[in-house]
Amino acid sequence: MPIILLIRHGENDYVKKGRLAGRQPGIHLNDTGRKQAQALADDLTQKFDMAAFKAIYSSPLERTMETAKPIAESLELEVIPRPGLLETDYGEWQDKKLKGLSRLKIWRVVQFSPSRMRFPGGETFAETQFRICQEIESLCEMHEPKDMILCVTHADPIKLAVAHYLGMHLDMFQRLIVSPGSITTLQIRDASARLFTLNFIPSLNTPEH
Repeated sequence: MPIILLIRHGENDYVKKGRLAGRQPGIHLNDTGRKQAQALADDLTQKFDMAAFKAIYSSPLERTMETAKPIAESLELEVIPRPGLLETDYGEWQDKKLKGLSRLKIWRVVQFSPSRMRFPGGETFAETQFRICQEIESLCEMHEPKDMILCVTHADPIKLAVAHYLGMHLDMFQRLIVSPGSITTLQIRDASARLFTLNFIPSLNTPEH
């Protein structure tokens, strides 16, 4: 089945200031995020045959679509929004400062027993994991085994997908790191999955063509 590049969107001011953006609309890449998006585009076009990439899918939020845009232009593809790639629904925690949330007693559940966590008015991590993995499986069914596809999404969905395909317990997924503007690469096979890269970050100094 296809090789899937899971790309976390570039930096935005919510990332920079330590706020939980969630699914809030109107959050755009900042200057660093735009440079990260271009570095991703440059790196991919330098390292791979453009013809190998058959599609680029994205969470519909602005910061993911803006990350996908220069990649799509470099690869001469159209960005296809997919709601299944959306960020975790953090419910009432959305727009809150992480520093303040970390003082709550339930924060330890988020970090050390995430399988037990439901965000107030939002999703559980288990629901996010099921959603993102179902989306990946659906996209795989749409492509040939030798195809490469890109999915621009968010940190928690990527970490949860990796944990699932590596057979990690959900309570261990917080041990994974997925940085803004990074690439994580999976190959999903009929009876197994392989992780090729985790949290690869292209240099912002990647020379332009």
